[in-house]
Amino acid sequence: MNRRVVLFDGQCNLCNGAVKFIIPRDGKATFQFASLQSDAAKHLIRDANAPSANSLPDSILLIDEAGLSMRSTAAIRIARRLRFPWNLFWAFIIIPRPIRDAIYNWIARNRHRWFGKRDACMVPQPGWSSRFL
Repeated sequence: MNRRVVLFDGQCNLCNGAVKFIIPRDGKATFQFASLQSDAAKHLIRDANAPSANSLPDSILLIDEAGLSMRSTAAIRIARRLRFPWNLFWAFIIIPRPIRDAIYNWIARNRHRWFGKRDACMVPQPGWSSRFL
C-alpha cells in the first residue's frame, strides 16, 4: 500500500493542530487526511481489518504500508516521514510501547479539557483540500 492516511478527531483542537503541523512539514505530500467522524475514515478502518471501531483510540490513527497504527506508534510513524528535524522523533520507537502509550493515553484523555473541542470538523485551508478524503 502506497497510501498513507492520517485519521484524526475532527472535533479535537489538538488533533486539528497536529494536522496543521504535519501538512507543511510533509515535504513529499505523502499523507492524506480524514476525520474519524467521516464515512471515508469508517471505510478505511473497515478495509484495514481493524478491530471494532469501539476499541480504537479516538484521537489519531495511521493507515500505511504497515497496516493500522495507533496511539504513540501512529504518532512516531507519522513523524518519521516529516522533514528534518521532526523525523528524529522516530528514535522514540526504542522506548517500550506500553510506556509510550501510557504517556499518549494521558494526553489523549485530557486533550479536550486542555485544548478544547469544536462543534464541527475542521475545514481545510485553501490548497490543502486535495489532501483530505
